Amino acid sequence: MQMIFLKKIAPYKNLLKLYLIVTLILRIVLLFHPITSASFTWSEILKIFITGVISDFFVFIIATGILWLYLLFLSNSKYSKPWGYVIFGILLSLLLYVYFFNTILNEYGGALPQIGISFIALKTIFFGLMLFIPKYRNQIRLVLFSIAIFIATLLIIQNAISEFFFWNEFGVRYNFIAVDYLVYTNEVIKNIMESYPVVPLFTAVGLITGFFTYLIVKKSQSFLNDLPSFKEKLQLSAVYIGLFLIGLFLVPTLAKQETSPNVFTNELQANGLYRFYLAFMNSELDYDKFYKTMPEKDAFALLKTQIPDIKNLSTEREIKSDKPEIHKNVVLITIESLSADFMKCYGNENNITPFLDSLSTKSTMFSNLYAVGNRTIRGLEAVTLCLPPSPGESIVKRKDNKNKFSTGSIFKQKGYTVKYLYGGDAYFDNMEDFFKGNGYDIVDKKTMKPEEITFSNVWGVCDEDMAKKAIKVMNEEAKTGKPFFNHWMTVSNHRPFTYPAGKIDIPNDSKSREGGVKYTDYALKQFFKMAKKQSWYNNTVFVILADHCASSAGKTELPVDKYHIPAMIFDSTTLGKINPVLMSQIDIMPTLFGMLNFNYKSKFYGQDVNIPYFEQRALIATYQDLGLIKQNKLTIISPKQKAKQFDLIPDTNVKDQNFILKYEEKPVKKMDETLVKKTVAFYQTASILLKQKKYQKN
Repeated sequence: MQMIFLKKIAPYKNLLKLYLIVTLILRIVLLFHPITSASFTWSEILKIFITGVISDFFVFIIATGILWLYLLFLSNSKYSKPWGYVIFGILLSLLLYVYFFNTILNEYGGALPQIGISFIALKTIFFGLMLFIPKYRNQIRLVLFSIAIFIATLLIIQNAISEFFFWNEFGVRYNFIAVDYLVYTNEVIKNIMESYPVVPLFTAVGLITGFFTYLIVKKSQSFLNDLPSFKEKLQLSAVYIGLFLIGLFLVPTLAKQETSPNVFTNELQANGLYRFYLAFMNSELDYDKFYKTMPEKDAFALLKTQIPDIKNLSTEREIKSDKPEIHKNVVLITIESLSADFMKCYGNENNITPFLDSLSTKSTMFSNLYAVGNRTIRGLEAVTLCLPPSPGESIVKRKDNKNKFSTGSIFKQKGYTVKYLYGGDAYFDNMEDFFKGNGYDIVDKKTMKPEEITFSNVWGVCDEDMAKKAIKVMNEEAKTGKPFFNHWMTVSNHRPFTYPAGKIDIPNDSKSREGGVKYTDYALKQFFKMAKKQSWYNNTVFVILADHCASSAGKTELPVDKYHIPAMIFDSTTLGKINPVLMSQIDIMPTLFGMLNFNYKSKFYGQDVNIPYFEQRALIATYQDLGLIKQNKLTIISPKQKAKQFDLIPDTNVKDQNFILKYEEKPVKKMDETLVKKTVAFYQTASILLKQKKYQKN
């Protein structure tokens, strides 16, 4: 009886077996991957594989509903008179309707109407062939069945490879970033094409898929030769629906068991497809719903102990200087993926940032500054809006991202021209909408003439080309007699790490991270060489820092060394010094305003770190784990009102204690509840102000 049952679901059974084998191999590979920097107990390993297999089984059941329906509707009886002619007539009518009339597909536009018409047309053609030429019905069905199995097999193999590459990049299963990648498919595909040997890779995937398709189709011949009867289909569907309903309950229940203090254990036992679903459904997280809270008045009262002079339930306060304002030009350069450990002062001996190493000795170097997040738009948000990172989507990507209180609005109040410079298409990551909506003029690849572009890849023109464009823009601005503020975001230090040949001593076709870093450093050197020759140079302050680190993977949710970024403020008229104060990316621009003696009404959470009452702290986060570094502790608040805390034990084996990079994150024996409340105060009040639209420029 069992053998008969399995024969009746042979294709589904064989695909399920393939999926479980592939996910098992993937777990083993990820377990021993170099980025998996953790050790595991035997109980953790058992949990990873036992829980993982159960989760994989039910995720497959849930995710393959369409495949089940396809197999369910395979039959010979539907071609019998008169039903075959009725179904063919319906299909033909539907085809004529979608081809000649306006449908919902046309409302969506793009390629969707063509896809819909093509699908219905193929369905109609093949149904007609099987109806009117019954002699070849089995052969046609075999071809269509093989195509369906090939597609299902390809999805299984391709998903495993995608999960591997995602882990290779981020050290986690699919998360919110993977959802983002679906939105910007064009850029991602181009990036893959330029970063990996796609022809051998896709060839291998095709051959592997073809091999397993052949095996599954061969083992499914008994199913095709003796399709289940209507009664058998009802019985089989009852079993499937039962498993489906169990899966709907069991998969999220198993996900709730991912509670190990070892983050890699949680990631490895998780199912990547379910993680993707969760990320997709929770792209914006309601702070009040998911995180620890306190009464609104208490939250702002506690925030006031950290940001003195704020008024009422807001962050409004007057910033005043007893010195005359200095209206120098300001150039803010945020550098793509520049981790602190790329620089010599943090111990790197590979000489990949020679120019920045030299410039740092002539600048005010902020040696203990942390990025707020692990994506470019988080860095842009931090230096533009100077507020804590919000859970879920960055404000840059949200609909309500315009007319915010920003660094650009302060400069405009002071009579500056304000621009955002980007070597790629500012449409990417919604940057254009965000910066335009906050009063910035945009200078990106679209504004460049063909003769201004000597090299480009999927992310845009090389940094050297953008440096030359920036000089032209600033020269034109200088002619107006008004001071300028220009924010330039670099692009070259990004996979696929391609750049013009002959510029640095690392070959341009090596596609290495070191090459990307060193070329960006070289481009910045060329920019400063050109800038020194301009009349505005000595009247300009340059702010240089990273948008985020090159990698964010680690043993804990928020590995602090993967948020540590270099930052400096260079003014050719002042001497260099080191400022070792613990600070956040959101503090860099308010600190600059303090150096320029600006008087303004502030709403920023970021502060001038040179004021005597500044409380040292740094804010770091992923899209859902929100952290505060303070008093040698890292406090993390997470969804479901969770909180964790770690003692930060510094690595003392460094030459200069100003440049400590590594910290051991040791779980505390007893939580410091005051620090938990301060963490909540930062993030809860920021959420309140955004939700109530109190962080607008007016």
